[in-house]
Formats: sequence, C-alpha cells, structure tokens
Amino acid sequence: MDEIKRVVIVGGTHGNELIGVYLHQKFERYPDLIRRSSFETVSCVGNPQAIAAGVRYIDKDLNRCFTLDDLAQGDSQLYEIQRAREIRSQFGQDGSMPADFIIDQHGTTSNVGTMLILDNLDPFTLRLSAYLNAIQPEIKVYSSAHSGRNQDSLRSLAKYRIGIEVGPVAHGTLHGELFCKTEALIHAILDYLEQYNTKSNDIEPESLTLYQYVDSLDYPRDQQGKLLAMIHPQRQFKDFEALNPGDPIFLTFEGETIAYAGDSTVYPVFVNEAAYYEKGIAMCLTQKQQVFR
Repeated sequence: MDEIKRVVIVGGTHGNELIGVYLHQKFERYPDLIRRSSFETVSCVGNPQAIAAGVRYIDKDLNRCFTLDDLAQGDSQLYEIQRAREIRSQFGQDGSMPADFIIDQHGTTSNVGTMLILDNLDPFTLRLSAYLNAIQPEIKVYSSAHSGRNQDSLRSLAKYRIGIEVGPVAHGTLHGELFCKTEALIHAILDYLEQYNTKSNDIEPESLTLYQYVDSLDYPRDQQGKLLAMIHPQRQFKDFEALNPGDPIFLTFEGETIAYAGDSTVYPVFVNEAAYYEKGIAMCLTQKQQVFR
C-alpha cells in the first residue's frame, strides 16, 4: 500500500447529524488539532444547505448519490446530485485534491454506542480497526461490504475509508459524550495513519469481532405502506445483541407479538433508526465473525 498523502474528514453528510457539523467547525477553528506531519488533512462539510435548513437532506440523501449513474446526471436539478459532483470533482480519484483516506462522521438514533463502519475488508482497514478496538474496547465494528454502501456513499470516493457512527443521539441535537468519543476516534485514526507513513507502527493486530451485514428487515406494512407494527419493547435499544429464531421482534398496535422467523441467530444493528423509516428498514441483520485470531 502506498503512503497516505491526503485525509479528508467529512462532517454534515446528513444535515441534522450535528456532531460531525460541530467537529468540522472546531477543526476549521483549530486546524493544528488534525494536522499531522506526513500527510495533509482536510476538514469538509458535506451538505451545507441541509445543515442550514436543519434537515437530513434537501432533495435526496447525499450519502446515496455517489454511484456513477447519479454522478452522470449532468442536467439534474437535485441539490444533492449537484453537491455530490462538486465533492467528487474535489476529492475523487480524478479530482483536484484526491483523497487517499476519508473519515465520514454520522450519528444515529439507534443504540450502537461507538461503531466503525467498513465498506471494504482490505487488510489495511482491518488492521486499523483492530488497533482502534484495542485502545477503545467498547467499539463495535460493522461491515457494510455486502450492502452496496461501497458504491454509493460519499466515503466511497476514496480507496481507503471508514465511517464513524455514534448513538443513540436524537437528530438535530448534540451529545457531549458521543462528541468527545467521535473526536477521540478521529485523532486515533490520524495517529495510526501517521505511524503507518513513518513506519513507526509495529502493532500486531489482535482478534477483531466483525459484524457482517447480511440483510435488512422492514416493518410489517399494509398494501399502502403504512406501519402495522413497531419494534418490540424487548428488542428496542438491543443493537448488537443476539436475535434468535422465535424471539420477539415486532409488536402490532393491537398488542400481538411477532417473532423473528429466521433460521439462525443474527445480530441486529440500526434498530429503529429514525431516518430509515423512509428507506423501508427496521433494522440491519448481521452475522458475527472473528478476524485475525
């Protein structure tokens, strides 16, 4: 792997996820915090119009606008398509300031704690994740490699990238503890990349628990798409906890329990994420696996 030359830290990909927005403002005010000697670090705001309006997006989720088909829509009037082209022209591999590594910050209403999102399972990113997990053992590592996020997300512009997702935090609000944990993770990532460039990192990766995306599950709905049930109280806030066949998963408005009908144990994440109602996702299902040892 070549030396890292430019790292881009993105906040405000979604305009109502404020931790990344305010960390961007902090890094703009105090650039020495993210400066490292062996590479350039750029702090970027993803969706300025959505941030100003206090909403997730204006026309379309920016974090779904980076497919080649979307970017080819030269005459599109959708704000996020236009913004995606601007970001790609700057930080894409053929852009004016190509990013070698992207850190994309997010917040969720789900109880994920501090979570890393990996779109690719390349050895470098896995070793980085194992290092971060070793210094912050409460971190969970979620692989979205089979979900399509390695093609349409903002961070997909860089060969090497990582998402930071923290929660639960209500959209449109700040959470002091999660703000500090996000910032600490960013500094740890930058330090690791600096050690990699200067060949001063001889840390061997330890065992890493990876939660691998396998599928998403929608709420029960009627033919018009209206909800027929909600997350069962026994499943609410139980991200990363085992869901076994027959366990309660939904509760109808009439009080009937709907059990999980899968044939094996899975580990849900993004349980009852507010922004996913429109996407038809009640939760993402993962399988747990060990990496390295």
